[in-house]
Amino acid sequence: MPGTAAAEWTATETVQPYAIAGKSGASLYASIGERGPQLGGRVRTIAHTNFKLTWTRKYERQADNACKLVSARPKLIITYTLPKPSDRLPDAVEKSWNAFITGVRNHELVHGEQIKEMVRAIEASTIGLSVPDDPDCQKIRLEMQPRLSALSIAQRQKSRDFDRDEMSDGGNIQQLILKLVNGP
Repeated sequence: MPGTAAAEWTATETVQPYAIAGKSGASLYASIGERGPQLGGRVRTIAHTNFKLTWTRKYERQADNACKLVSARPKLIITYTLPKPSDRLPDAVEKSWNAFITGVRNHELVHGEQIKEMVRAIEASTIGLSVPDDPDCQKIRLEMQPRLSALSIAQRQKSRDFDRDEMSDGGNIQQLILKLVNGP
């Protein structure tokens, strides 16, 4: 069974702003609808969290011809795409905008934490994994694939479930939008 010893690592997290225009909450939100990131090339959204994950893995051939994954160090880059007004906002609108963008940023940070949880689960599921009769350390890679796939699928489902709850009628994101659009 895999071990849980993992090296310390830190994700690199960056914000990629996209420019929006407007002087009222409603015009800012309309600009988000025109310029927001596209998901799957079809649907525009307010914000998006994306990541790139690569690994440095060390496999060792054991005395009994087994192969063991002795270490795996992730390199995780998380990018949060968030709207940013191009111009200075009127004071009342700026206050409303700040409340809105803080809520949206916090929502996206949850997605970032879910991604980090997946990486920790990958470590726990694979570091220490040993496959018998694998002197060239090829079978172990095949053994890992279903585990990695299952963890990735679980992370995506958790993300979709979170979005569904947050964006439902009366949900947090809907409330943020309504306060922005109906505000000054």
